[in-house]
Amino acid sequence: MSWTLKTNSTSSPATPAAARTAMPATRSRQTLLATLLTAAAATAAVLSAPRAHAAWEPTKSIEFIVPAGTGGGADQMARFIQGVATKHKLTKQPIVVVNKGGGAGAEAFLDVKGDKGNPHKIVITLSNLFTTPLGTAVPFNWRDMTPVAMLALDQFVLWVNADSPHQTPKAFFEALKAGNDRSIKMGGTGSKQEDHIISVMLEKAAGKKMTYIPYGGGGQVATQLVGKHVDATVNNPIEAESHWRAGKLRALCVMDSQKLPYKEKVTTTQSWNDLPTCASAGLPVEYLMLRGIFMPPGVTPDQLKYYVDLLAKVRALPEWKDFMVKGAFKQTVMTGQEYFDWLGKNEQMHRVLMREAGFLAN
Repeated sequence: MSWTLKTNSTSSPATPAAARTAMPATRSRQTLLATLLTAAAATAAVLSAPRAHAAWEPTKSIEFIVPAGTGGGADQMARFIQGVATKHKLTKQPIVVVNKGGGAGAEAFLDVKGDKGNPHKIVITLSNLFTTPLGTAVPFNWRDMTPVAMLALDQFVLWVNADSPHQTPKAFFEALKAGNDRSIKMGGTGSKQEDHIISVMLEKAAGKKMTYIPYGGGGQVATQLVGKHVDATVNNPIEAESHWRAGKLRALCVMDSQKLPYKEKVTTTQSWNDLPTCASAGLPVEYLMLRGIFMPPGVTPDQLKYYVDLLAKVRALPEWKDFMVKGAFKQTVMTGQEYFDWLGKNEQMHRVLMREAGFLAN
């Protein structure tokens, strides 16, 4: 018996089986390829998308320069800011206060001016921001730095020793007018600076000269008055507040157009609000001083913003409010263009005052 195996050249039983095996494999490769392409596209989209901009922060300690000696108003404010910023962890890097009062603050200002682009340095300023370059011709102008913020305006008070015969501002002024030239010794911070300018304003109003004795800072000036080495001073409130509170000094009047608003008693009988304005007592003298912050030139907007925001956080603290009361500050705050414009106007005002006092270098 013979068996014959018939074959069909156009339809082999093996062909459908191979097709069933190959077709799923092909679809798997296509699916995998599509998945990989989708993932690659998504990755590319993520990489090409704009990244969120990280805010700038200091990466090392912040040098906080004071262009005056220790114990004065600028020094006290700088060290206060240092303390509360540390206490409340407002900055991740430490703040280091450095006093550079040489050359009536020129040492500090030239240092900041020359450190272009350094965001780890700030300086607190007072009126020597204007008076030092105008009076010494040192190659510096406030525009050589980056203005950050005005923190407050500082007052000036006419002070005498508690044992002084001058009980009122009028009595002091009458004694100045009636006495001999240079018979009254006036102590002040620096030469041809704000204390000296105010002293000249008093001299012009009285028609008499005083003996002006310059010291290195407001703290030293107050101590000299306590020790009766001078007859009067025009210290900022915070520089003499502790001596007034202790009964060693007498505050006569404030050199502003308005009385101070602070009514809490400092001594057993007086608050800051109890002081008359000097003008109302017959002394035609008004003067306010800047307490502001600057950075070196050439810093970035992000770096500037960091310090604007930091100082805003400081001002929001209850301790800052207490500090403002203790120092009887005029609570005026400025940043940006408003601050820049104010600086320009006050530079011109000081140019006029120093010209009238004969203090201009050229």
